[in-house]
Amino acid sequence: MSLRTLLATSTLIALAACAAMAPPPAKPLDGALVGTANSMTLYTFDKDGGGKSNCNGPCAANWPPLMAAADAAASGDWSLVTRDDGSKQWAYKGKPLYFWVKDAKPGDRTGDGFNKVWHTATP
Repeated sequence: MSLRTLLATSTLIALAACAAMAPPPAKPLDGALVGTANSMTLYTFDKDGGGKSNCNGPCAANWPPLMAAADAAASGDWSLVTRDDGSKQWAYKGKPLYFWVKDAKPGDRTGDGFNKVWHTATP
């Protein structure tokens, strides 16, 4: 094996290890899932199904999806759904995840039970 091949292989292994160590997009806190970056409560939508988000357009303005980077990779209970616009959204145990615009601070759960179809996401 040439030095160039060895270095390329080592680099690929290191990149794969970094990707595997990427933090999950959400974490449990006080019985709910919250966004890793902002600690805001996440929600699920009863009208989602079949690995698809059914909250687009005006709905998504009020319930912003937990977006995933284009190169994000599913792992364990975490999967990805492709939204109508082609972007990627995180799902937990097959359920796409959303924030609620009326939650003002971490710990708020004002979207729980909204219209009887929105629920706090739980670990």
